[in-house]
Amino acid sequence: MSGDGREGDRRDDEVRGAPRIPGPRGAVDDLDLEAMARPVLPPPGSPAPDGAVPGQGATEADGGTEAVPDAVTEGAAPGAGPEAGAARSEAGPGSVEAGAEDEAGTEDAVTGREDEAGPGDAVAEPDEPDEPDEPAGPVPSLPVTAVSSPVLSHQVLKALLGAWALSACSAEETAAVEEHLTECAPCADEALRLRDAVGLLHTDGSLDLDPTLRTRVLDGCLGRRPARIPIPEWATAYDAETARLDALLRDIGDSEWHAPVRLQWFEEERAVTRRTTVAGVIGHLMAVDGLVSAALGLEDPLGADGVTGGAEVPLSPTRRTETFWAATYPPATRAVREPWRDLTHELIRTASLAAPNVAERSVSYGDFALPLQDALLDRAFECWVHGTDIAEAVDYPYGPPSAAHLHRMIDLAARMLPAALAGRRRAGLAGPARDLVAPGEPGRSLHLEVEGHGGGDWYIALDSPAAVGSPDRAVAQVALDGVEFCQLVAGHISPVEAAAGQEGDREAIRDVLFASASLSRL
Repeated sequence: MSGDGREGDRRDDEVRGAPRIPGPRGAVDDLDLEAMARPVLPPPGSPAPDGAVPGQGATEADGGTEAVPDAVTEGAAPGAGPEAGAARSEAGPGSVEAGAEDEAGTEDAVTGREDEAGPGDAVAEPDEPDEPDEPAGPVPSLPVTAVSSPVLSHQVLKALLGAWALSACSAEETAAVEEHLTECAPCADEALRLRDAVGLLHTDGSLDLDPTLRTRVLDGCLGRRPARIPIPEWATAYDAETARLDALLRDIGDSEWHAPVRLQWFEEERAVTRRTTVAGVIGHLMAVDGLVSAALGLEDPLGADGVTGGAEVPLSPTRRTETFWAATYPPATRAVREPWRDLTHELIRTASLAAPNVAERSVSYGDFALPLQDALLDRAFECWVHGTDIAEAVDYPYGPPSAAHLHRMIDLAARMLPAALAGRRRAGLAGPARDLVAPGEPGRSLHLEVEGHGGGDWYIALDSPAAVGSPDRAVAQVALDGVEFCQLVAGHISPVEAAAGQEGDREAIRDVLFASASLSRL
């Protein structure tokens, strides 16, 4: 055998080439060692942590004997079978030296040592745990790379503006876009417009049309091109509310015309309800509108088609409604919309073409009468109230009238309150008059403060319809919201629940609130 171990290598080749009976196959041979993560060896001279590298620098659990490195005891890679072990045992001293050189080279590659390892480095006594040696060379550290925003061209950044406005960009893209916006004025303007557009898409407001939209559009059109025959100012509220109700009726389906609707009003000291359908409500409006059409010389819808059977047409709104409902069997359907719509258009057209003094023409309601301008305002109020009833029945959005029209409706109710107080006093439902004055003189008054939409201040004469309300003689004050006051007048809320603020004469406050509810009717 030569000193370099070549003869031993030839003997190994001869041994490996001889036929052998394979030994038992170990379970480790079934493992895929290439796919398994290899443990990182500690630097030489430093104690290995417990459990970090098995078999190095650790003691056996059962005997307490010091473990010997695998490279010395086995002389082969982990997982080698009995063939490799036999070849190692027959190789001789030269093979041991060659294996030691390979092991030393492996340790040098792991630890980064620059000096060459000698043959004596293969078998080394492990250092004492209490006196660890310093590593021979510095341990290399991994480089830390900073994450920077991508460098994007102007065209790419401009294309990202829409996604940036919708907050759909990544963090890197957002940083790049916002840095670009500080340098590019055209892109900054475009980003501002896109962000404003996104704000319109995510609005929390209602998507329903503003009830004042129709009035604003008509005012804008008429401002540019005045109507040849304008609608009188006192008829605009009726025109607007009938148009809103007609739009609701156009949107609902055939089956919804039979949806149940609960009509509610106030009689004497209690609330009264009546159930009907959407078609029945429109028939009720058309029956009461016939009072206005008769005052203008038009055909009464109850007198046509034999509705009353030749009998006298009643004047009371309640009796007219009951007559129409009794005459329409089977119950009215969608077909009632067209005659009601035609009647409203004819009323507005006739009022617009009539002489200016037609506004003062009296319209009889049986128990009382109103001038034509107030009668059309009353009909506008009832269209809004019953339109709300229908909207609740079919789950349709329906807001209050415009502020100007609502203010006029509140003003009409406030002007009717002194007469309603006197009527309740005659029926024994209100307190006696305390201070009668001459007609036209200031009398005891209640300050009605209506807040919010269409609000204002009114002074209601308490003791006589002929007296004039005066702030100097106010003995009480009531504060309500505008829509809440209209619901009270319509009989939809109780008088004891209506007033948000009350001050002064308690009896006067109660009389006015109950008189307001008594203005309601079917």
